[in-house]
Amino acid sequence: MNYILFDGPSRNNLLPFTFTRPVADIRVGILTIREKWETYLATTTTTVTEDYLSEKYPMVEMEENIMINASCLPNIELVELITNLKENQAIFKDEELLAFFAKEAQEDINFDDFDIIDCPHDILKIEHTWDIFSKNGEAIKDDFSLLSKDRTSQAIPASNNVVAPENIFIEKGAKLEFTTLNASNGPIYIGKNAEIMEGTMVRGPLALCEKGVIKLGSKIYGPTTIGPHSKIGGEVSNTVIFGYSSKGHDGYLGDSVLGEWCNLGADTNNSNLKNNYAEVRLWDYQTQGFAKTGLQFCGLIMGDHSKCGINTMFNTGTVVGVSANIFGSGFPRNFIPSFSWGGSAGFSTYLTKKAFEVAPLVMERRNVKFTEQDKAILEHVFEETKSFRRN
Repeated sequence: MNYILFDGPSRNNLLPFTFTRPVADIRVGILTIREKWETYLATTTTTVTEDYLSEKYPMVEMEENIMINASCLPNIELVELITNLKENQAIFKDEELLAFFAKEAQEDINFDDFDIIDCPHDILKIEHTWDIFSKNGEAIKDDFSLLSKDRTSQAIPASNNVVAPENIFIEKGAKLEFTTLNASNGPIYIGKNAEIMEGTMVRGPLALCEKGVIKLGSKIYGPTTIGPHSKIGGEVSNTVIFGYSSKGHDGYLGDSVLGEWCNLGADTNNSNLKNNYAEVRLWDYQTQGFAKTGLQFCGLIMGDHSKCGINTMFNTGTVVGVSANIFGSGFPRNFIPSFSWGGSAGFSTYLTKKAFEVAPLVMERRNVKFTEQDKAILEHVFEETKSFRRN
């Protein structure tokens, strides 16, 4: 069977991360959503997404296809329902479409003609940006069970101080000495060729993905995910970092999500709690206003390729778009549009010409090429987000 992940109605609620990727390629837990589905299904998947993303993330359609809502994270029960789907069958839960069987070139689908299967199982869904960190603990535990099943961890070096070693899994090539690892509150996963430097204290759940680095003397509170090739220092709590991003120095980052190719300057800090303890509101791209999150703790949401200088201070519930550059003293406003350049004193437009000089240099340091597809995506985002910039 051919499986295709579609963005679904949550796509716009997951901006700015879905400016540059399909919903399926959001990381939550240890794996991206796509990687979770491909592990469960034991096959590759493709994507239905925005037209401007389709060259980099194409759809492959066959004679028979099962379409899956990418906002839904897989579990054994849901995967069983989906793999047993037949023609003209669809799975719904609480009136939301989870998956359906589609024939090739079946453009007009009327679900009134389908046999509707109600999903009776609990489903973990990523429908808002803040779901990425607020549901990350459960996602780490699910992925840990998936990846460690019937496998044996590498031995934990004797120099480490360890609580609940049975909840720790170390992949080949990982390095860690003279650290404190407490997995009593949730599992700790240390990916292939990752490193935790001396003096670091970790309380799980933690996902440190392939070639990720936690620097000397860091303090990491779970649930936290540090994506592939990311370098992290200082104090981090309840945060998801997609990959290829750096917070290499002291400073606090909590209840936050960073995309790829982000960099936080030394002593950058974010607030995750308002002084009056009120509910946090976050910028909503659809309504172009601030939406209720239902959360008391919510920090920084930062899209791909965005960066900030040393000593940057972010207000509670700050949303930063794609390829923004923030610097200077004081608190910048809590919505910073894509391709903005500046800080609390004001912003100008960060022109794509300048951004395209920086991006290849940043990516080359991780041996990744800045492609024409990447350039075209960022050019589209620049044009799409013009209305949010004041200049």
